[in-house]
Amino acid sequence: MAMEKAASFLSSLLGGGEGSPEPAATVQSITVYPIKSCRGISVLQAAITSTGFRWDRHWMVVNTKGRAVTQRVEPTLALIQVELPPEAFAEDWQPTPDDHMVIRAPGMEPLKIPLASECATIYDVSVWEWSGSAYDEGPEAAEWFSTFFGNPTRLVRFKEESETRLTDPDYARGYKTMFSDGFPFLITSQGSLDALNGILKEAIPINRFRPNILVEGCHPYAEDLWKTIKINKLTFQGVKLCGRCKVPTINQETGIPSPTEPTETLQTYRSGEVLLPSHKKKRQVYFGQNAVCKESLSANGKGRIIKVGDPVYVLQSFSSTDEAPA
Repeated sequence: MAMEKAASFLSSLLGGGEGSPEPAATVQSITVYPIKSCRGISVLQAAITSTGFRWDRHWMVVNTKGRAVTQRVEPTLALIQVELPPEAFAEDWQPTPDDHMVIRAPGMEPLKIPLASECATIYDVSVWEWSGSAYDEGPEAAEWFSTFFGNPTRLVRFKEESETRLTDPDYARGYKTMFSDGFPFLITSQGSLDALNGILKEAIPINRFRPNILVEGCHPYAEDLWKTIKINKLTFQGVKLCGRCKVPTINQETGIPSPTEPTETLQTYRSGEVLLPSHKKKRQVYFGQNAVCKESLSANGKGRIIKVGDPVYVLQSFSSTDEAPA
């Protein structure tokens, strides 16, 4: 039955595919996550930089060892809201000393973090395989986060001037990211969420999967097979199906995890065993496609923005999910 479900979802996925003048989908929403694992900001447009969307995973919370703190360990990160000035998402905007990021959480006074200020450097910061230095946002931010979590923590900012974090060269050689898990973009579709919610006993919102780009108008899981797509003349390459951890089980409104869902349901038709029979990770479940943007490899130029409502054109596709990297 699981194989039949997978086959049904993989049939007719390439509407608007190679050589077609018709778009395969439309950008439904764009989300930027300034602080890793905290709530995202929904925006109407986002500028592409060398590391992904501007402001995306620019900051992260670290423990006393400098290791990234995520919802896997602290689910209540989901309750932390981040605000940036609306004009911060304009292509050419530059922050002044008067511009701040505002951070809010239940039971806490708002915390203001200057967007243009001198910061001390903290060393031995790490996220997954990467380690390096970062800017320390100071004692007030450290006290705020430590109070909220009940454990010593600090807020750090990626040090663009001297640090580089490359994506896995086995999937995307030469590309960079900041504090994301591994790749600068995650693309999912409304069709995929609708298909999952049609099976779940209780529907869940897309914020469980924390995409940067949500598209609509395509078949469920069409994004699995998108190897090369165009959005507003920018070229995105799908480089790796997104293997999901426990974060999709965490209610992003309450910070409370579910014991099993949606992972248990995804296991029945979105596992490596079903989608990727030639791969080793049989129990891993997949939802969404990690991506990079080709234009981010060159020096910054004008017009590198995608907007809600932009059409998505598929230029090249994988022939099957087993061909798609995972």
